[in-house]
Amino acid sequence: MTQRRETLRIANCSGFYGDRLSAAREMVEGGPIDVLTGDYLAELTMLLLWKARQRDPEAGYALSFLAQMGDVLGTCLDRGIKIVVNAGGLNPAGLAGKLRELAALAGLNPSVAHLEGDDLLDRLPQLQGEGHPFAHLSSGLPLADAGVRPLTANAYLGAWGITEALRAGADVVICGRVTDASLVVGPAAWAFDWATDDWDRLAGAVTAGHIIECGAQATGGNYSFFTEIERPVRPGFPIAELRPDGSSVITKHEGTAGAVTVDTVTAQLLYEIDRPAYLNPDVVTRFDTVTLQQQGPDRVLVSGARGEPAPDTLKVCLNHHGGYRNSATFVLSGPDIEAKARFAEASLLDATGGPAGFGTYDLRTEPTATGARLTLTVKDPDKDKVGRALFGAVVGTGLSTAPGLHMEHFSPRPTEYGVHWPALVPAALVHPEVVLQDGTRIPVPRPPATSVRVPAQPPAPPGRPAEGPTVRAPLGLLVGARSGDKGGDANVGLWARDDAAYGWLRDWLDVERLRALLPEAAKLPVSRYELPNLRALNFVLHGLLGEGVAASTRPDPQAKGLGEYLRGLEADIPAVLVPGQRREA
Repeated sequence: MTQRRETLRIANCSGFYGDRLSAAREMVEGGPIDVLTGDYLAELTMLLLWKARQRDPEAGYALSFLAQMGDVLGTCLDRGIKIVVNAGGLNPAGLAGKLRELAALAGLNPSVAHLEGDDLLDRLPQLQGEGHPFAHLSSGLPLADAGVRPLTANAYLGAWGITEALRAGADVVICGRVTDASLVVGPAAWAFDWATDDWDRLAGAVTAGHIIECGAQATGGNYSFFTEIERPVRPGFPIAELRPDGSSVITKHEGTAGAVTVDTVTAQLLYEIDRPAYLNPDVVTRFDTVTLQQQGPDRVLVSGARGEPAPDTLKVCLNHHGGYRNSATFVLSGPDIEAKARFAEASLLDATGGPAGFGTYDLRTEPTATGARLTLTVKDPDKDKVGRALFGAVVGTGLSTAPGLHMEHFSPRPTEYGVHWPALVPAALVHPEVVLQDGTRIPVPRPPATSVRVPAQPPAPPGRPAEGPTVRAPLGLLVGARSGDKGGDANVGLWARDDAAYGWLRDWLDVERLRALLPEAAKLPVSRYELPNLRALNFVLHGLLGEGVAASTRPDPQAKGLGEYLRGLEADIPAVLVPGQRREA
């Protein structure tokens, strides 16, 4: 039954599989909430769950969710708190069954529903035969031409399955691969009785969902200006207070650490996005229409979101076996670092046979405060080639290479890795269903087809150029940043804290300057987007992460440090903009 109300308090208790286990209890016991959500899935997680299922066919879901429910399920039932999670992973039915068993042992009888239909693995041959190529979104290569065998293939479902389950009376809704924001959109559509074409309201809920989906990243975690937070350690998890018009207030429980400010919310809005038109299965949300306003301590109003009709395709997350990999890390110290690095690299190339002997051969030197680290990473279909044979060749250089070189990490045992393959499939070919406690199946409605579009946001007028002398200073004195991975791409969003600083940032930081700051991106396609309402720029570095997190040979395969690295680089900043040197207005 739909519940009419003016505000729906939706709390998050997990941003990834492995997040703080006590967060569910903290959110349930810390103050009033109406819905408890948790995001457990990432592209890499699906591969990890596949490996778990090879060991145990009954597995394939987030075990930590069951531990959390042991703490809070009874309290949630007593208080009428709905629970909506994507912890089902590759086996939502299995997790639903396990939760019922856990509840029965505690003398509880929740109504547990789960969502099916995202898993397309068994249907791939048929769909390909019907002319759907599952072409890689970056390369355009059809899946059939890649010569690989998919291990997982899951379409990103939307929110309406969650809504239907709640309308049918479910206390707990367990999903597999739904979009992260759907965990918020579904309960909001249920509580406020939205229609499938309430584009602006749905867009507002997607915005709120994107903000709270990664847990404490909205409340001061991974935040550029963390030194300004009075209590940065163990920040409270976020809450979105949804309203019937789709606007929301982002907050947290009173007395918890961390902070909710326009800046912490801006940082999370920029996390792992592409263009400002943010695609979701139920609506395209225009992040360039969103406005943020501080309403009080730890309360940020999120409003103005405009929505466009849902896309007619769904993204599909496929994973396939990539081969085996191994890495050796050495430390270089003392004088003549560059010469030592060249000597060590030449020794390793000679000992291993170099790039021609392996599928992938990556040898790089990274400077450190005390010298440098030299890392050799190899990947190959042949497990033995990157295992003991490589180990013996590398160790054999130990007494004949650069002075002072010592091994920090290496093993004769290689690890298996997978490759993420993003693709699209027509939404009409995916048929999700809600499965209720008694086995009843409810088909999930699809958004209507329509061509209405929100007019493009005009670019902000150029600000008055900052005049006068400049100061050579780290970029981070003026801007914040947040970065992350999107398959093989990396994004980095940078935002300024006032209009003058944004005007300078927008005019100064173009694609060519970004490439100059990041030499590894010099030959990569780079997309640049402006979000003036957030005083932000977003860059997408296409292909920086190679074949994705699991296969990347970069030391930071998820690009989590990319934004802070940029903030540490120096720029010629107008002195009037630098904190401590500004002229009084």
